[in-house]
Amino acid sequence: MDLIRHLRFFVSVAEEGHFGRAAAALDMTQPPLSQGLRRLEQHLDVELIHRTSQGALLTTAGRQLLPRARLLVDDADRLLAESQRIAQLSGTVRFAGTSALSDRLVAACVAGLRAAGGRVATTLGSTVDLVADVRAGVCDVAVVEHPALVDGVEAGPVVKLPRWLVVPADHRTTRTERPTFPMLAGLHFAHPPRAANPPAFDAMVDLLRERGLDVPSLAAPDDRAVLAAVAAGTGFGVTATSPTPMPGVAWLTLAPQSVALRVRVIRRSDAGAQAEVLDRVLYRERLR
Repeated sequence: MDLIRHLRFFVSVAEEGHFGRAAAALDMTQPPLSQGLRRLEQHLDVELIHRTSQGALLTTAGRQLLPRARLLVDDADRLLAESQRIAQLSGTVRFAGTSALSDRLVAACVAGLRAAGGRVATTLGSTVDLVADVRAGVCDVAVVEHPALVDGVEAGPVVKLPRWLVVPADHRTTRTERPTFPMLAGLHFAHPPRAANPPAFDAMVDLLRERGLDVPSLAAPDDRAVLAAVAAGTGFGVTATSPTPMPGVAWLTLAPQSVALRVRVIRRSDAGAQAEVLDRVLYRERLR
C-alpha cells in the first residue's frame, strides 16, 4: 500500500469536507479517491471520515490523526522537492566567494567556470563559513580571504588584488593632496566582524595601528554595508570595488600595497580543474 498517497487522500477530504471537491483538488475522479480512503481506514483499522449526505465529517480518530497525516504528507513533498533540486545540481560546480570580492570579480569567476564546462551554483559568505563548507563537501571550490585558517582543504597560492579606501565624500582627506591614515581619526572603521575571519581582521587592525590610526570598528558584513556606513558620514572602509561615481562616497588610493586584498583558492581534493580556472581569473585581475 502507498501510505503517503492514501494519506494525501485523507488530508484532502478533511480539508475540503467533500469527496467531489477533494477529488478535483487532487486531479482525479471521486470513485478511486473513496476506494483509496476505505483502504487506508482498513489498513489503520480506524474510521477516519463519516460519509453523510451533506459531505465528509471527521471522526474522533480522524481529528486526532489529521495533524500527523499532514506532517507526513508535507515532509514527503519537501523530500521530493529536495531530491529534484539535488538531481538538477548533479554535474554543477558549487562555487563560493568571500563577500570581500567585488561583484565584477564574482561574475568573472562564474563566467570562467561556466566556460570550462557545466553549470555553476554560487554562494557568497564569510571566509570562516566558506572554509567549513569546502571541508564538509558542501562546496567544491571557493575564493577566500588571506590570511585564514585553511586546515583540512587544498589551498592555492596567495594573490594580491587592488583595494581602495572609501571615505565620506565631504571628508577632509578628499581635499588634501597627501592624505594620511591619522586624518581618518574620528570615523569608525567599517569592516566585516572579526568572527568572519579573525586572522584577516587582526592583520588589518594591526596595519592601521602601525600607520598611526586606532579607531573603533563598525560591523559591516559586505561591501554594501561598508559603502552605506561611508555614505552616512560615520565610517571609512576598504573595498575591492574600483572607483565609481557614488553619492556620498569618495575613493582614496592610500598605501595600495598594504591595503591590497589577499585571496586564495581553496578546493576539495577532486576539484583541481576548477581551482586552476579560478587561479587564472584571479591572476588576470591582479594584472588589471
